[in-house]
Amino acid sequence: MQASASDYLASERTFLAWIRTGIALMGLGFVLARFGLFLEEFNRIEPAMPARPYGLSLWIGVTLILMGVAVCFLSTWRHQRMLKELRAGESLFAHSPRLAVGMAAALIVLGLIMAGYLIFANPKAGARASMIREELMATSMASPAGNGIVRLPSHHSVDETVAKLQGILQAKGVKLFTVVDHSGEAASAGLKMPNTKLLIFGSPKAGTPLMLSTPTVALDLPLKILVAEDEAGKIWILYNTPAYLQARHGVPPDLLPNIAVIEALAARAAE
Repeated sequence: MQASASDYLASERTFLAWIRTGIALMGLGFVLARFGLFLEEFNRIEPAMPARPYGLSLWIGVTLILMGVAVCFLSTWRHQRMLKELRAGESLFAHSPRLAVGMAAALIVLGLIMAGYLIFANPKAGARASMIREELMATSMASPAGNGIVRLPSHHSVDETVAKLQGILQAKGVKLFTVVDHSGEAASAGLKMPNTKLLIFGSPKAGTPLMLSTPTVALDLPLKILVAEDEAGKIWILYNTPAYLQARHGVPPDLLPNIAVIEALAARAAE
């Protein structure tokens, strides 16, 4: 039986549909492969996050890409064979849909592997995502705004953070002048206030050259670190940035390290 134009057009539409399927598989495979590499890079810049292997994501992505290539190749071969049979007037109903069935079976197996990987290899994905979001929010809040104040999240209580700061200052030979217990003073006045303590510390060897060079810097010396609990129970470490103090008082660049030590102190206390 002679094939009609609609038979050729139907064959071409089927061929193009398979090509689109192959392209979709290759695109999805590329995304999965790159996503695993992205997670590995993210772990390198987020040392607080536990390192986990993501090699299986790469292999799943490569498998999908190869499946897409195979679909494009087999559909081209299948289309050429169908055109040849149409020209010869042969029936196409004798052929079983092996390509479609084989591709569906392969995708089912690959889908089960991916589901098992997500369930068993990374059971704490939700917790990790929450931690990532929290750290990103903390990073954004730690960026100094126009007021020059840095806010770092502490992984300890207020009292533990204060004790840790005291130990660090003592180890470095920095004098702790006093700890102002704002919340304690509020309680003595019959008022309620979240746990809030201010540490005032410094070193004459570092502070004196600053005040001789720029007398107004004495308004912000000795250095101060505020440890406070917010209404949600989150503990924060707050301090003025050295860049802000430099800009406010005109501190010479060569004396900036004398006050820049506060950044390292706060970072160690937040760990």
